[in-house]
Amino acid sequence: MRVIGIDPGLRSTGWGVIDVSGARIAHVANGTCRGAGEALAERLLTLHDALSKVIAAHAPTHAAVEATFVNRDGAGTLKLGQARGVALLVPAQAGLPVGEYAPNAVKKALVGVGHADKRQVAHMIGLHFPGVSLAGADAADALAVAICHAHHLQSAGRLSAALARAAAK
Repeated sequence: MRVIGIDPGLRSTGWGVIDVSGARIAHVANGTCRGAGEALAERLLTLHDALSKVIAAHAPTHAAVEATFVNRDGAGTLKLGQARGVALLVPAQAGLPVGEYAPNAVKKALVGVGHADKRQVAHMIGLHFPGVSLAGADAADALAVAICHAHHLQSAGRLSAALARAAAK
Protein backbone atom coordinates (compact mmCIF):
# COMPACT_ATOMS: atom_id res chain seq x y z
CA MET A 1 0.00 0.00 0.00
CA ARG A 2 1.29 3.48 -0.84
CA VAL A 3 -0.12 6.43 1.13
CA ILE A 4 0.14 10.14 0.41
CA GLY A 5 -0.40 12.48 3.33
CA ILE A 6 -1.33 16.08 2.63
CA ASP A 7 -1.02 19.10 4.94
CA PRO A 8 -3.06 21.80 3.16
CA GLY A 9 -2.07 25.45 3.05
CA LEU A 10 -2.64 28.33 0.64
CA ARG A 11 0.99 29.34 0.33
CA SER A 12 2.53 25.94 1.00
CA THR A 13 0.84 22.53 0.91
CA GLY A 14 3.03 19.78 2.31
CA TRP A 15 2.95 16.26 0.96
CA GLY A 16 4.60 13.02 1.96
CA VAL A 17 4.45 9.56 0.39
CA ILE A 18 5.14 6.33 2.27
CA ASP A 19 5.03 2.64 1.43
CA VAL A 20 3.40 0.35 3.97
CA SER A 21 4.01 -3.39 4.09
CA GLY A 22 2.72 -5.02 7.25
CA ALA A 23 4.34 -3.21 10.14
CA ARG A 24 7.05 -1.70 7.91
CA ILE A 25 6.74 1.90 6.82
CA ALA A 26 9.21 3.28 4.29
CA HIS A 27 9.70 6.84 3.08
CA VAL A 28 9.17 7.34 -0.66
CA ALA A 29 9.21 11.12 -1.12
CA ASN A 30 8.18 14.41 0.44
CA GLY A 31 7.89 18.02 -0.60
CA THR A 32 5.77 21.11 -0.78
CA CYS A 33 3.50 22.57 -3.43
CA ARG A 34 3.66 26.36 -3.51
CA GLY A 35 0.53 28.40 -4.12
CA ALA A 36 1.68 31.02 -6.63
CA GLY A 37 -0.11 34.23 -7.54
CA GLU A 38 -1.82 37.01 -5.69
CA ALA A 39 -5.43 36.03 -6.37
CA LEU A 40 -6.92 33.19 -4.35
CA ALA A 41 -8.11 31.41 -7.51
CA GLU A 42 -4.57 31.49 -8.96
CA ARG A 43 -3.09 29.99 -5.79
CA LEU A 44 -5.71 27.26 -5.69
CA LEU A 45 -5.08 26.42 -9.34
CA THR A 46 -1.31 26.18 -8.88
CA LEU A 47 -1.82 23.96 -5.81
CA HIS A 48 -4.20 21.74 -7.81
CA ASP A 49 -1.77 21.39 -10.70
CA ALA A 50 1.25 20.72 -8.48
CA LEU A 51 -0.56 18.17 -6.29
CA SER A 52 -1.91 16.43 -9.40
CA LYS A 53 1.66 16.04 -10.68
CA VAL A 54 2.81 14.60 -7.32
CA ILE A 55 0.03 12.01 -7.36
CA ALA A 56 0.76 11.10 -10.98
CA ALA A 57 4.48 10.75 -10.25
CA HIS A 58 4.19 8.62 -7.09
CA ALA A 59 0.98 6.62 -7.76
CA PRO A 60 -0.36 6.32 -4.20
CA THR A 61 -3.19 3.87 -3.47
CA HIS A 62 -4.56 5.83 -0.49
CA ALA A 63 -4.63 9.46 0.60
CA ALA A 64 -5.08 11.32 3.87
CA VAL A 65 -5.62 15.01 4.50
CA GLU A 66 -5.24 16.96 7.70
CA ALA A 67 -8.44 18.68 8.81
CA THR A 68 -8.57 22.46 9.01
CA PHE A 69 -7.75 23.98 12.35
CA VAL A 70 -10.37 26.62 13.15
CA ASN A 71 -8.98 29.75 14.76
CA ARG A 72 -10.18 33.26 15.58
CA ASP A 73 -9.58 34.58 12.06
CA GLY A 74 -12.72 33.46 10.26
CA ALA A 75 -11.61 34.75 6.85
CA GLY A 76 -8.25 32.95 7.14
CA THR A 77 -9.97 29.75 8.19
CA LEU A 78 -12.30 29.92 5.18
CA LYS A 79 -9.38 30.46 2.79
CA LEU A 80 -7.50 27.54 4.34
CA GLY A 81 -10.67 25.48 3.92
CA GLN A 82 -10.56 26.20 0.21
CA ALA A 83 -6.98 24.92 0.03
CA ARG A 84 -8.14 21.86 1.93
CA GLY A 85 -10.87 21.41 -0.68
CA VAL A 86 -8.18 21.20 -3.35
CA ALA A 87 -6.25 18.72 -1.18
CA LEU A 88 -9.38 16.53 -0.98
CA LEU A 89 -10.36 16.99 -4.63
CA VAL A 90 -7.08 16.00 -6.29
CA PRO A 91 -6.80 12.51 -4.74
CA ALA A 92 -10.53 11.95 -5.26
CA GLN A 93 -10.09 12.82 -8.95
CA ALA A 94 -7.36 10.17 -9.08
CA GLY A 95 -9.81 7.61 -7.67
CA LEU A 96 -8.10 7.32 -4.28
CA PRO A 97 -9.94 6.71 -1.02
CA VAL A 98 -9.29 9.75 1.18
CA GLY A 99 -9.08 9.77 4.99
CA GLU A 100 -9.33 12.92 7.07
CA TYR A 101 -7.67 13.47 10.44
CA ALA A 102 -7.75 16.25 13.01
CA PRO A 103 -4.33 17.77 13.78
CA ASN A 104 -4.48 16.48 17.37
CA ALA A 105 -5.20 12.92 16.17
CA VAL A 106 -2.21 13.05 13.82
CA LYS A 107 0.11 14.33 16.56
CA LYS A 108 -1.16 11.78 19.05
CA ALA A 109 -0.63 8.92 16.56
CA LEU A 110 2.93 10.02 15.84
CA VAL A 111 4.22 11.67 19.01
CA GLY A 112 1.82 10.29 21.61
CA VAL A 113 0.65 13.76 22.61
CA GLY A 114 -2.16 15.63 20.85
CA HIS A 115 -0.66 19.06 21.45
CA ALA A 116 2.87 18.39 20.20
CA ASP A 117 4.61 21.23 18.40
CA LYS A 118 6.11 21.16 14.89
CA ARG A 119 9.63 20.42 16.21
CA GLN A 120 8.39 17.32 18.03
CA VAL A 121 6.60 16.11 14.89
CA ALA A 122 9.72 16.68 12.76
CA HIS A 123 11.84 14.87 15.38
CA MET A 124 9.56 11.81 15.30
CA ILE A 125 9.59 11.82 11.49
CA GLY A 126 13.39 11.81 11.72
CA LEU A 127 13.23 8.77 14.01
CA HIS A 128 10.88 6.94 11.63
CA PHE A 129 12.96 7.81 8.57
CA PRO A 130 16.59 8.34 9.60
CA GLY A 131 18.69 10.17 7.06
CA VAL A 132 15.69 11.42 5.05
CA SER A 133 15.90 15.06 4.03
CA LEU A 134 12.65 16.88 4.76
CA ALA A 135 11.41 19.66 2.49
CA GLY A 136 10.26 21.62 5.55
CA ALA A 137 7.77 21.57 8.40
CA ASP A 138 4.78 21.22 6.07
CA ALA A 139 6.31 18.12 4.46
CA ALA A 140 7.04 16.65 7.92
CA ASP A 141 3.43 17.28 8.93
CA ALA A 142 2.23 15.59 5.72
CA LEU A 143 4.37 12.52 6.42
CA ALA A 144 2.82 12.44 9.92
CA VAL A 145 -0.66 12.46 8.32
CA ALA A 146 0.37 9.56 6.06
CA ILE A 147 1.70 7.56 9.03
CA CYS A 148 -1.49 8.26 11.01
CA HIS A 149 -3.57 7.00 8.08
CA ALA A 150 -1.39 3.90 7.70
CA HIS A 151 -1.91 3.06 11.40
CA HIS A 152 -5.65 3.62 11.00
CA LEU A 153 -5.85 1.38 7.92
CA GLN A 154 -3.83 -1.36 9.63
CA SER A 155 -6.10 -1.25 12.70
CA ALA A 156 -9.22 -1.34 10.52
CA GLY A 157 -7.79 -4.31 8.62
CA ARG A 158 -7.09 -6.22 11.83
CA LEU A 159 -10.60 -5.46 13.10
CA SER A 160 -12.20 -6.64 9.84
CA ALA A 161 -10.18 -9.85 9.95
CA ALA A 162 -11.17 -10.50 13.56
CA LEU A 163 -14.85 -9.89 12.77
CA ALA A 164 -14.63 -12.23 9.78
CA ARG A 165 -13.06 -14.94 11.95
CA ALA A 166 -15.78 -14.49 14.59
CA ALA A 167 -18.54 -14.68 11.98
CA ALA A 168 -17.06 -17.89 10.53
CA LYS A 169 -17.30 -19.70 13.87
